[in-house]
Amino acid sequence: MKKFYFIIFISFYSLQLSAQQTEKLYLSGTGSDDTRQWEFFCTAGMNSGKWTTIPVPSCWELQGFGKYDYGFAKDSVRGKEKGFYKYSFNVPARWKNKKVKIVFEGSMTDTEVKINGQSAGEIHQGAFYAFKYDITGLLRFGEKNLLEVTVAKHSSNRSVNEAERKADFWIFGGIFRPVFLEALPPQYISNIAIDANASGIFKANISLENISTVNRLNAQLYYLDGKKMGSPFTAFAGHAGHPVSLSATFANPKLWSPEFPNLYKVIISLLENGRAVHTAEQRFGFRTVEVKQRDGIYVNGVKVKMKGVNRHSFYPTSGRTTSKQISINDVLLMKDMNMNAVRMSHYPPDDHFLDVCDSLGLFVMDELAGWHGNYDTPTGTKLVKEMLDHDVNHPSIIFWSNGNEGGHNPELDHLFRGNDIQRRPVVHPWQLFGGFETQHYREYDYGIGNYNHGHEIVMPTEFLHGLYDGGHGAGLEDYWEAMWKNQLSAGGFLWDFADAGVLRTDKNGMIDTDGNRGADGIVGPFHQKEGSYFAIKEIWSPVHFEHKEITEKFDGQFNIENRYHYTNLDQCKFSWKLAKFDDMDAGKASFKIGNIISPDIRPNEKGNLKLVLPGSWHWFDALYVTAKGFDGKEIFTWSFPIVHPADIAKAALVFTGKSEIQLIEKDSVYSVNANGVMIEINKYSGVLQKVQNLKGLIPFNNGPVIEEGANNFQNFTHHIDEGNLIIESTYDKKKSYNHLQWTIFPSGIIRMKVNYFPAEYFTSLVGVNFSFPEKEIKEVEYMGNGPYRVWKNRMKGNQFGIWKKGYNSTETGESWNYPEFKGYYSNMYRCKFITTCQAFTVYTENEDLFFRLFTPAPKTDLWHNYELIFPSGDISFMQGISSIGTKTQRNETTGPMGMKNIFYDYEKDPARALIMVLYFDFSGIK
Repeated sequence: MKKFYFIIFISFYSLQLSAQQTEKLYLSGTGSDDTRQWEFFCTAGMNSGKWTTIPVPSCWELQGFGKYDYGFAKDSVRGKEKGFYKYSFNVPARWKNKKVKIVFEGSMTDTEVKINGQSAGEIHQGAFYAFKYDITGLLRFGEKNLLEVTVAKHSSNRSVNEAERKADFWIFGGIFRPVFLEALPPQYISNIAIDANASGIFKANISLENISTVNRLNAQLYYLDGKKMGSPFTAFAGHAGHPVSLSATFANPKLWSPEFPNLYKVIISLLENGRAVHTAEQRFGFRTVEVKQRDGIYVNGVKVKMKGVNRHSFYPTSGRTTSKQISINDVLLMKDMNMNAVRMSHYPPDDHFLDVCDSLGLFVMDELAGWHGNYDTPTGTKLVKEMLDHDVNHPSIIFWSNGNEGGHNPELDHLFRGNDIQRRPVVHPWQLFGGFETQHYREYDYGIGNYNHGHEIVMPTEFLHGLYDGGHGAGLEDYWEAMWKNQLSAGGFLWDFADAGVLRTDKNGMIDTDGNRGADGIVGPFHQKEGSYFAIKEIWSPVHFEHKEITEKFDGQFNIENRYHYTNLDQCKFSWKLAKFDDMDAGKASFKIGNIISPDIRPNEKGNLKLVLPGSWHWFDALYVTAKGFDGKEIFTWSFPIVHPADIAKAALVFTGKSEIQLIEKDSVYSVNANGVMIEINKYSGVLQKVQNLKGLIPFNNGPVIEEGANNFQNFTHHIDEGNLIIESTYDKKKSYNHLQWTIFPSGIIRMKVNYFPAEYFTSLVGVNFSFPEKEIKEVEYMGNGPYRVWKNRMKGNQFGIWKKGYNSTETGESWNYPEFKGYYSNMYRCKFITTCQAFTVYTENEDLFFRLFTPAPKTDLWHNYELIFPSGDISFMQGISSIGTKTQRNETTGPMGMKNIFYDYEKDPARALIMVLYFDFSGIK
């Protein structure tokens, strides 16, 4: 028996060397970074009515043809916009005895193909699906051949337009994915469908064509490095039209998951009397997907939650035409945000994107097109088959999606499971179907039916709809903590990955997001990272830190939780860094670094991370802890301030001076001069009216003005205390319950102390405002959390440190010079405002103080959910800031962090007043 198997093994190995593989000849390029020129004629819109050339693959609008059309728009040339393509090509003479097919990976939309003037077959309808024709009988082998393709941007099939063309995304035309020829032997393997489950059982259904003399199939599994896995196995070939089943069992295969994307390949040979006439190769992974009703999704026996995002096949310079490098870049960004899942919106993607999801590791929901409209049953039946034949073997795909948001045809549901050897679950996004409640954009505290009190698995296929800077990271922390703890939650998918900004060839290269319709990404059109990117990265970190304050008694231990599904934290790497900042130079800092022993904490368990720090750690300003995954890439770096704001102010400021303070009262102002700093304070309101130093005027004034509170500072007096001038209001419980005190030190340092009460129990904004002309600001340098701005419901993602930011007028989602300048910033210790001519610096004694830089341009949406709430004035110092809404939800419905600030005020008791202390250095030293 051993000798028999040895002979089979040697024979099989020899057959592999001599077997005929499928040959491929590209007629187009392979993607947006590799194209080929074809002849082209556009019938309507830009550059129409003349023969010219166009790169293939491409979307013709991006090449200056036709008309740009966002799906909601009424297209004036709908039905008239077509493209005529011609391309001459040679077919090798040696292919004469082969079966030759032409393959289109994707063409928008109705596509008619002719070879040498003869029809290749019926017109294909449906833009996002690979289709092919047998053109053997139409070719001239060893000679030049003519390919003619007519593409109609809008389909003559109403259901195709309803499913694909009337959607909430850009509508393009053209042969947008590769076109190639494949040459096969007369008897050949036409399709392979694999089910390799976590137990090690490998099954494959092999479809054969033109079978007459072949009698056997052999298969051999390989590791990706080329080494064989196990022994070859075999089956009788059967007859054409009847799939042949191959199966074998393998011990302890390495399983595929997003955390460990282990892959294998199988080579299958079709034998004729022991001679291989055709071989086919397929990559796959061992893994099992199981849905347990009223419980969750299990992959390889482990319950998983989707940390997912919706993703269009899109790039601003090429539309729906992408490349493998774009796919790699997209998946790397998703993985960097600690995502583990992606939903195809709203159509099947390029095959290379699924390849990358397989190799780098992402769960995939693959989707049949449909958006408030669906394919009719005959059309949908054909397209479901094309979709499954093309995508079935990708281990990354764990769901099929039958349309989106009402674009479901239930008559197609049985086709998914019936044609999928793995019988993966089918979902209807936006519906309760198959045990999954997927309703989109549910409010955080929905509280009824199948969300907080139901029985089905909860997995919103779209939530926290991004718009400009709202959604995504804003609200996600509340949602995710609830999802993580809810046993019926399977996570969800954010909308969406990238701003759909297209480069308009008809508008001098401007990036067009069609107003707010496309400005809903986590990254910009060219993958520029906005603040939510980093918030998501921290919130979805599989290493979760419990809140920790660094005090004198800090023992080096952090309580952490392992939120991986498959990875023990002893497979990760951890390190620490201590930083001492130079207050005078942001570029100078002192560091100490060290490694941390990785703790043995299994998935879904908690434990301690123990740091061994030097005895001098108290001397430093901040501690950073970095976690890196099994792949060596950063999971996140957390920062922990060691020093307090009052310590920074005390160390940096000098309060004594050689000269005395000069006070002049005139009319309605106190005019004060201290060490060359001259200020004017209104005698009746206490407002700072003028600031000047030896270099000139500093246009910082008109404050403090309490936001959403009473500006009732009254009855000011002044006196000298230990050489310092104090100007302050008088407290009265009814008329002047807010209290303002100015202290002017001989050094010229100005101290402001405000004891105040917000106006309401629920209030959006808490703090004080000042005026400053925006045109005069050049940059800021601050110690605090950065470099991105924050919202009340998006506080995660930044790090404590010293940040230098130049002024910009970036509007999130409309321009992409990130980080934005205007907005709220958290945990301010000090901030140097560098103007066009000089500088001034503000320090604080307060912990958790926000500062605000000017006001972004007002933005909103159709329903006024996305509203920017900013105080009056230009520069503010805040103890409570506003949250931000999404395109589909008001800020208050995104969770507790999205609600207004709550302040308990009992009869204006001074002991309950908020206190803010600021120090101003107006000396003008840069």
